[in-house]
Amino acid sequence: MTPWVLRLLFANFAAYLLIPRTSALFANLLLIPADVLSRPWTPVTYMFLHGDFWHILFNMIVLFFFGPRLEATLGSRKFLGLYFASGLTAALFSGLTPHALVVGASGAIYGLMIAYAGIWPTDRIYIWGVLPVQARWMMIFLAAWAIIGTLPLIASVFGFEGLHVPTDNIAHHAHLGGFVGGWLFMRWQEKNTGAAKFRKQAEPAEKKGWLYDREAVQRWARIDRESLHPVNRETYDEIMHKLSTGGTGALSDRERAFLERFAPLD
Repeated sequence: MTPWVLRLLFANFAAYLLIPRTSALFANLLLIPADVLSRPWTPVTYMFLHGDFWHILFNMIVLFFFGPRLEATLGSRKFLGLYFASGLTAALFSGLTPHALVVGASGAIYGLMIAYAGIWPTDRIYIWGVLPVQARWMMIFLAAWAIIGTLPLIASVFGFEGLHVPTDNIAHHAHLGGFVGGWLFMRWQEKNTGAAKFRKQAEPAEKKGWLYDREAVQRWARIDRESLHPVNRETYDEIMHKLSTGGTGALSDRERAFLERFAPLD
């Protein structure tokens, strides 16, 4: 578990348990796009509110499974940037329904999912713990579902009366906004970091072979040990001792991710 994933999980569950859905505080923190100028905090606070148990459970499960690897790869600051950029873009897309009451971290979560699929497209995701699907195909399906679910709203906004698509109570346009926000943030990240360096950092070790191991060990050895938090410093020492005695093959994916989190990008 990485630091900000843990804090986001705690914040979301705390808000769910401590702020009743019928309270004035809940009503003051949810997003109504038409009122955003008079309540400018709501494009952020709405992300920490959820309508029911299943709503928060789905979002937090995705955050729990996808978030740590993303935070370990991107670093905490960039991970938070991705999370909030996706959530804010979802809030922007919610403007298509200006008087709707909008709650939920789904936009931010969908941004995390599109980023994960972009970095590790062939990773297998087990739907309900049973059905294996590559990350890229799952994202294509979810994106298509969001687009199809947004069609009725587009039809009503632009007056396409002849277009009839079944509707539901899911904010598909906000999910689509989360996808767009996550995609834009990752493209901006690649542009500013350098696409080659970013992909080199994120690429799984097993796809790079012995040459990667040699380069990785050199980068891990350049980590500024003294700048680490004492807890992280202790973990770093333990992993480096394990590396010196057993080689890179002795390290788990979590230990590699820990070292990559602090390693300099060449």
